[in-house]
Amino acid sequence: MKTSLFIYGLLLFSVSAFGAPKTSGYSPPLLGDVAPSFTAKSTIGTISFPKDFGTGWKILFSHPRDFTPVCSSEIIQLATMQEDFDKMGVKFAVISTDSLDQHMVWKKALEEIHYKDRPLVTINFPLIADENYSISLRYGMIHKKYNKTMDVRGVFIINPENKIAAIFFYPTNIGRNMEEIKRTVAALQVAGRDCVLPVNWKPGEDVMVPHFPLTPKELDATPERMSEYYNYGPFIWFRKLN
Repeated sequence: MKTSLFIYGLLLFSVSAFGAPKTSGYSPPLLGDVAPSFTAKSTIGTISFPKDFGTGWKILFSHPRDFTPVCSSEIIQLATMQEDFDKMGVKFAVISTDSLDQHMVWKKALEEIHYKDRPLVTINFPLIADENYSISLRYGMIHKKYNKTMDVRGVFIINPENKIAAIFFYPTNIGRNMEEIKRTVAALQVAGRDCVLPVNWKPGEDVMVPHFPLTPKELDATPERMSEYYNYGPFIWFRKLN
């Protein structure tokens, strides 16, 4: 059964459409832009994005092609991390220019693989079909000077207001670091007007403040509050979380 699925997947891959879309006039949404909405067919049915994904955080991943080794490792890894993202209030979807039929066969094949001897996974998130390139172009995932027919590895982290909060783009031959993407979401959920985050910050570590932490009036009235902070020079101030 596994062999037949693999062969069928390769056949689907070999007959995929390779017509180049017209890419002029398209660019990715930028930080702070409202995430472009769309309705599309997926492995869990027809979905409307981001409407169907609730009021929490969302991530839209793009990948170049089904049944390729790097993409397969990424989808299995995402399925392994589904519970972690659920606890953070994050939902995600994956999109490529392959067909829905091909997505369905690939999904079934991936759910039969013990990747790195781990338990089998169930892929609960949608794999979205974008055969006409309409969604990929709206999100700037087709980089025509790099490849005119396949999505790059794009990542759009979208906040509860459905605005773009972070963007990553990777070439087709480099797998993403899913832990770094999870760390970025955690950082975005913590950072705000009263704190910023230093290099290599991890959840639970102290945060930075963007300026001297107390006004002269606050310092005179409550000098003991300075024990909440420490610094590395006059412009690098940290606030203790514990």
